[in-house]
Amino acid sequence: MEKHSQRPEPKNLNSVWRFLRRCLFSVLSFGPMPKHIAFIMDGNRRYAKKMQIKEGSGHNVGFTSLVSSLQYCYEMGVKYVTVYAFSIDNFKRKPEEVGSLMHLMKEKIDQLLEEESIVHKFGLKLNFWGSLDLLPEPIRSAAEKAMVHTANNTGPVLSICVAYTSTNEILRAINKSCARFEDKTGEGSDPANSILVTDLEENLDSASCSEPDIVIRTSGETRLSNFLLWQSTFSHLQSPNLFWPEFSLRHLIWSVLEYQKVYPYLEARRKLCQES
Repeated sequence: MEKHSQRPEPKNLNSVWRFLRRCLFSVLSFGPMPKHIAFIMDGNRRYAKKMQIKEGSGHNVGFTSLVSSLQYCYEMGVKYVTVYAFSIDNFKRKPEEVGSLMHLMKEKIDQLLEEESIVHKFGLKLNFWGSLDLLPEPIRSAAEKAMVHTANNTGPVLSICVAYTSTNEILRAINKSCARFEDKTGEGSDPANSILVTDLEENLDSASCSEPDIVIRTSGETRLSNFLLWQSTFSHLQSPNLFWPEFSLRHLIWSVLEYQKVYPYLEARRKLCQES
């Protein structure tokens, strides 16, 4: 009787793939590892055009790429991941496009809270940075619900920038610092010479996170586009020449290796700044 070899179960293949990733990340960890990686997820629309699919489908594929990248980051020990999801400037796009993005955003936030999601798998804490009051009520409520739902989680932190620009974040931090100063000293006091840099940093959206070690913008663009300008002074800026939905494990590993190469220089600059 002829014997037929059985094909491996997908579950077994996944186990083998996870084991290989652990081995790979273990080797990678012999060098300095980033604690915080920030992504500017650029190129979803151009990817859709390239692949001749609907524009909205590009954003869906981009979300799949995000979930995979998050898993790889957290498996290699990255504590903080920050993503630029929607700029305040994006509200200037066509109303139908903005409406479609808002609908998609609500759908994806809800998915993050599902029992089988990456949030539950890693015990993620979710932050939403930006002027959330600019968002439509359903999206704002979904974001607030997600933050409350994950507030006590002790795993890695995912910060999602929506209705965000760095200049707006800094402006809001200044206003909060002035308001706190007036609460302490009374109205009419002049905060101009009394508010310190540390006061401002305590009121930034990013106050509870370390500064990003790596900022990655896909699609080959080198602009930060008003993203984490205050926090990225000592970040390693990278601009891989591919669209966000094409970003994969090999690109992430390459990014970490590039960071490890320049780490001594970045640390020397940081120490020099602290001493001056």
